[in-house]
Amino acid sequence: MNKNSPVLLILAAGAGSRYGGLKQLDGYGPNGETILDYSIFDAIRSGFRKVVFVIQREHLDLFETRIVPKFRSKIEIGYAFQDIHDLPAGLPSPVNREKPWGTGHAVLSARKEIFQPFAVINADDFYGQGAFQTMADELQQLDPQSSNFFLMGYQVANTLSEHGYVSRGLCGSQNGFLTDIKELTKITKTGDRIHYREERSDQSLDPDAIVSMNFWGFTPRMFEFIEQGFKRFIRENVNNPDAEYYITRPVDEAIKDKLANVKLLATSEKWLGVTYIEDKAAVVQGIRDRIEKGLYPESLALESN
Repeated sequence: MNKNSPVLLILAAGAGSRYGGLKQLDGYGPNGETILDYSIFDAIRSGFRKVVFVIQREHLDLFETRIVPKFRSKIEIGYAFQDIHDLPAGLPSPVNREKPWGTGHAVLSARKEIFQPFAVINADDFYGQGAFQTMADELQQLDPQSSNFFLMGYQVANTLSEHGYVSRGLCGSQNGFLTDIKELTKITKTGDRIHYREERSDQSLDPDAIVSMNFWGFTPRMFEFIEQGFKRFIRENVNNPDAEYYITRPVDEAIKDKLANVKLLATSEKWLGVTYIEDKAAVVQGIRDRIEKGLYPESLALESN
């Protein structure tokens, strides 16, 4: 692989508890294509030359049979396994914990697979080819040791589900760069009002507020920042079965400690995604609309084999 070719890291270890199953392997395209299929298709035509899946080890066979054969001849494939016992040296193992540690730990799980600038996406979010091209163009210019990172920002009003609450990273910015980012875990819309729960109070949110949909651009330096923050997090939460180490936390810490700069990237693409099974119909229709506009072929298999 060309050393200037970026890597795509796909977070696919979630269990889909609110969806009711493995939504990252569910079909949304006219021939049963997954959102993952469209993301990899967009990544290949945008210049990415390797994709790394972060998954649970027990799902390896599913990915090897359902996803990888379509793209093995087009892009290098790698895996990282998110394991709750995969901790920095010297840290205690958790007691009575079953679920993964969160998106920050998921990214850290790939530290032995990635040595180039890389993008991070969710397996169950449809970002669009324009967003991938913008990110790839930026990453191809980076030195692997750089601390200049990127985030694709979206208006919160365009990222909500009609069927329940969602989690988003709320972005503060100045002159096109992040000044802070805060994980909001229960954002919902009631009538015309967008709001979220913070501790015991209900807070309103501007519909134009910029949020993260976990489409990041990093270099391997980010693994250092994540590991440092994760050590502190584990010491505080090793026996808390519900604590999650979101990727927004080490990013926020690196910005405030002046260790990294994070540029907000703009895209004209409209995000599609699934949190609940009821969201599926809108994603299916959104993909159909893009096919009819000529943005995607009727069958990705014809393009990928």
